[in-house]
Amino acid sequence: MISLKDFLIDIGDEVKEFISRKTIDAIFPPIAYIIGNNIFGLKFGIVLALFFAILLSIQRILKKQTIGYVLAGIVGVVIASGFALLSDNAASYFLPKLIASGFLFILSLLSILLGYPLAALLSHISRGWELEWFLREDIKPAYREVTFAWAILFLSRMSIQIVLFRRASLEQLGWANILLGFPTTLAVLILTLVYGVWRLKKLAGPGIDEFREGKEAPWEGQKKGF
Repeated sequence: MISLKDFLIDIGDEVKEFISRKTIDAIFPPIAYIIGNNIFGLKFGIVLALFFAILLSIQRILKKQTIGYVLAGIVGVVIASGFALLSDNAASYFLPKLIASGFLFILSLLSILLGYPLAALLSHISRGWELEWFLREDIKPAYREVTFAWAILFLSRMSIQIVLFRRASLEQLGWANILLGFPTTLAVLILTLVYGVWRLKKLAGPGIDEFREGKEAPWEGQKKGF
């Protein structure tokens, strides 16, 4: 059985990896956009957001981080800026976030219905663990339940975004997207790990290493990661 110390270290590792991929990239460009738009107008807000996105990308390049993270930040700001510019509506900058919430909600539900929970697929891709392990009946329920919880989160986030978008309240929409983005995702990540490890233990299935080695029950279960 995994010790509390090892479990806390596991959570710490996951949080560090998440923060290295997110943080200021998801916070500074939207804030810069709101401030720039309020003071000098829409186009200046867009330029300021792009300026910060480029600066953050240069920082990532200097740190020799994965090019995917570098491009994602700039592309995200460019798409958001395009929505705002084409519609001549400052609030439309956050429309891609609203669309993404709806897409992730639908994707989560579909993945459950099709028998391939989104949480399992993402873990399979990021960790490289065999998909067959995730689909075992003594493993999959944990990932299905986590995916359902994600679906509720995405639906709630989309609902809030729709209300604020219809109000055309740029400041409220901006802060809601920031708070519902990085901080909320970090909290969900931690809760996912806590619940996931506990649920796998309850299901009493094999750990990924035991699965690979073809060990028979009784198993010790998953000791690290979810």
